Amino acid sequence: MTALATRQESELALAKAGTKEFVTVHVADQLFGVEVIDIQDVFSLKGLTPVPGARPEIAGVLNLRGRIVTAIDARCRLGLPTRPQGFAGMMAVGVEYQGEAYGILVDSVGEVLRLSDSDFEPNPVNLNPNWKDVSQGVYRLEGRLLMTLNIDQLLCVATA
Repeated sequence: MTALATRQESELALAKAGTKEFVTVHVADQLFGVEVIDIQDVFSLKGLTPVPGARPEIAGVLNLRGRIVTAIDARCRLGLPTRPQGFAGMMAVGVEYQGEAYGILVDSVGEVLRLSDSDFEPNPVNLNPNWKDVSQGVYRLEGRLLMTLNIDQLLCVATA
């Protein structure tokens, strides 16, 4: 069975159950969720090469098992302050976008949550304008909001 067939079966099973699975990530003090089906890899950042003249959101490129991956700084893309320690110790969520490999740089990766579609809410009207384009909506968790990221929108700056 191919990976695509397995992925489609997983998506169908989750849809029938009325749920979605998210990997939680922290960027600054914010909690975000990326759908499991969008993720290819999760890895520690080791060796980042800056790209002269690239957009500010593009932190550089890295070698992931022999493949060149463009690293997108989620803090920069979301308009959050830079880390005092730079990119040291960051994690990356590996995704595919328009046939290219990208690593979205995040501060940390948390757990996988299975959340009910009925608990999904649209973005709050007072949401930061930097986030409206990249957020699909929110889930209310115990005392926190989980903002779900639209990977295509988050990465559209990489190809602009």
